[in-house]
Amino acid sequence: MNAAIDNKTFYGRDFLTLLDYTPNEIDTLLKSALTIKQNKADYADALKGKSLGMIFENASTRTRVSFEVGMTQLGGHALFLSPRDMQIGRGEPVKDTANVLSRYVDAIMIRTNSHELVEELAEHASVPVINALTDGYHPCQAMADLLTIYEYKNELKGLKLAYVGDGNNVAHSLLAAGAKVGMDISIATPKGYEVNQEIFEKANEAAEKTGATLVQTNDPKEAVKDADVIYTDVWASMGYEQEQEERLKQFSQYQVNSQLASLAKDDFIFLHCLPAHRGEEVAADIIDGKQSAVYDQAENRLHAQKAILLALISNS
Repeated sequence: MNAAIDNKTFYGRDFLTLLDYTPNEIDTLLKSALTIKQNKADYADALKGKSLGMIFENASTRTRVSFEVGMTQLGGHALFLSPRDMQIGRGEPVKDTANVLSRYVDAIMIRTNSHELVEELAEHASVPVINALTDGYHPCQAMADLLTIYEYKNELKGLKLAYVGDGNNVAHSLLAAGAKVGMDISIATPKGYEVNQEIFEKANEAAEKTGATLVQTNDPKEAVKDADVIYTDVWASMGYEQEQEERLKQFSQYQVNSQLASLAKDDFIFLHCLPAHRGEEVAADIIDGKQSAVYDQAENRLHAQKAILLALISNS
């Protein structure tokens, strides 16, 4: 259906982290997402008869809706599976769940805490496994981020993205994304909240091949200086709510506001994976301002994921 997708390259593969994909493969997926976005009707039957099993261990708005609607728009079907509805929530081995689901559905999407659990699921499943969020990575979000930046800037290589906040799964995937497409990434976090060093080193290895520069700092001003994109996330991600009060103190100097944003390029765009806490990690006049692209970014979850689904499970 889409000439940009070579099914021999993508069909049957897992989508766990962008570090598993080459720069050319990521470029192909992004071009496919743009084509699908612009020609929605042409793909109405692209996944006819295909089913996606969606395992959610955490609450979700954008992830669930975008995947479910995406499968519907491609002519397929999505099944929502929560732990209380599945035997895996009662202690069934991941191996058994993976093998059984593989006989029912054409792909498995999972949103959970443990990245190791997703890797185990992928090891035993005979259908593609898509990481919709773990404590380590958020690759589907990163694909939507790249798509949004490209739409606004008409390029990716050579741009600078500044991420200010917690060194979490979003930061990890932005490092991987930037490394693969040649986009400089500067991460500013408080001391003690830096990104995972092993993931940073893996991303740096990829960056050496594309010319991207990856920087980790505790100075948000250093990170934002001359940035084309400013990005932030909540200070206490899901699972860290009990640390909320302490994090409010530790992150108080890391709010993205007009003063900090003034250090970026005049035509910077602001991104946030949402949900957002106005007045905490970002000032209202930034996220609701004219340079904010957060709603386009959220919409692009749908288009980026449709490209991923089409690439991994379409056999035509």
